[in-house]
Amino acid sequence: MGEFKGFLKYERRNQKEESLEDRIQNYDAYQHRFCNDDASEQGARCMDCGTPFCQTGSSAGKETIGCPIGNYIPEWNDLVYKGDFKEAFHRLSETNNFPEFTGTVCPAPCESSCVLSINGDPVAIKGIERTIIDEAYKEGWVQPKVPKHRLKTRIAIIGSGPAGLTAADELNTWGHRVDVYERDIKPGGLLRYGIPNMKLDKKLVETRIQLMEDAGINFICGIDVGKDITAEELTEEYDAVIIASGARKQRDLKLEGRQSRDIRFAMDYLTEQTKIQLNEKESSEITAKDKHVVVIGGGDTGADCVAMALREGCKSVFQLNKYDRLPDEIEGNPAWPLEKKTFKLDYSHAEYQQKFGVEPRAYSVQTMAYDVDFIGDLKGVKTQVLSQKSLTNMTMEDQERYFKADLVLLSIGFEGVESELPKAFNIRMENNKIHADDETYRTNQEKVFAAGDARRGQSLVVWAIKEGREAAKEVHKFAVGNMYHKSS
Repeated sequence: MGEFKGFLKYERRNQKEESLEDRIQNYDAYQHRFCNDDASEQGARCMDCGTPFCQTGSSAGKETIGCPIGNYIPEWNDLVYKGDFKEAFHRLSETNNFPEFTGTVCPAPCESSCVLSINGDPVAIKGIERTIIDEAYKEGWVQPKVPKHRLKTRIAIIGSGPAGLTAADELNTWGHRVDVYERDIKPGGLLRYGIPNMKLDKKLVETRIQLMEDAGINFICGIDVGKDITAEELTEEYDAVIIASGARKQRDLKLEGRQSRDIRFAMDYLTEQTKIQLNEKESSEITAKDKHVVVIGGGDTGADCVAMALREGCKSVFQLNKYDRLPDEIEGNPAWPLEKKTFKLDYSHAEYQQKFGVEPRAYSVQTMAYDVDFIGDLKGVKTQVLSQKSLTNMTMEDQERYFKADLVLLSIGFEGVESELPKAFNIRMENNKIHADDETYRTNQEKVFAAGDARRGQSLVVWAIKEGREAAKEVHKFAVGNMYHKSS
């Protein structure tokens, strides 16, 4: 695989990015694909390691080892090294319905699991994947998957995020007539509204949706299942229903002062700003312009809020993280095949540091209260410092830290599925998730299946794709089995 000892000859390269100064002036995607020669050189670094941990996807608690969908990574690395991008695209498409999404927003657990990452820099797998699919679009190799024959079965999918789109793509390819119900005005779910355009260009989403429509998939938008159409109507009209609505119930932080109108959920802010950029909304209810912003939560969604606030023209941003700052470097990778636990700047943190001279994250702080005046206007956030040092050696001033704020964005994760939809179907819930079998994806209702974040909880796009593919297989067996049973 790759060039013999190529990993010793070539250094890892990262994808080209727009300059930090220029990209904060707009909402355009900041990262670009490799050129073909650079991709081939990076493919040459893939070594014949015997056991390709990069493609052996599994879970380790909340973390992911390798690629959950089992991408044939060494194979298409080798094909790219040899310059055969068309065959690399065909191999990539065998396991991944949407490489343009994973090649753009996936945190690449495959790279963390690369054998080279034990004591060096891993193969640039994500960049190679992105280059393969971009080249495929450029050359016209990506075409609608129109089935040769249509079955009489009809499948309803609720939710058009990555799990719902994947299930729809698979089932349509096998000949089922598929209707995807989406409560927003356009399909895409998290991919369209939850991830900023800087990270995932919405043209990629729109292009893929158009390909799916050309293949025969029907998107029914602006319909809230359970309100605009009943669960009984769906189960009566369709041979099977897949719930892939995501885990969109945002976790609240109910402290003193929470009643302020200036304390909002991060995903509401990101969604509204994205709709404005897409001309789906005229004005914003939540804005960071000319404000001091505090983002509570140290994850990717919080980082996206930093990037969005920066582009809006905020006065300042602090992203509060309850964990200690990771070390700059450690010898080797004792966490392998998991991600190396070292400090890194996300795209938004680097942008903010470039403009303001400091990175926006505040470490080892826990929010204690919101400082709100008598008319409900937010003044700031009161926090307590969490430290490895004994509190007995810290003064009260050391233990407390105050952040000035005109807007607080809560980005502390999701509690699970919004309850209205499961109630409408009378579906069994477990830990705020839809209870569905790990192998069959079936719920306690005969025709109803569940996949993606709605079933497994908040997770990565690549896990949603895996769940969508596996749920589609089970629905295919169920629907076709019932069809033949009825005909006999």
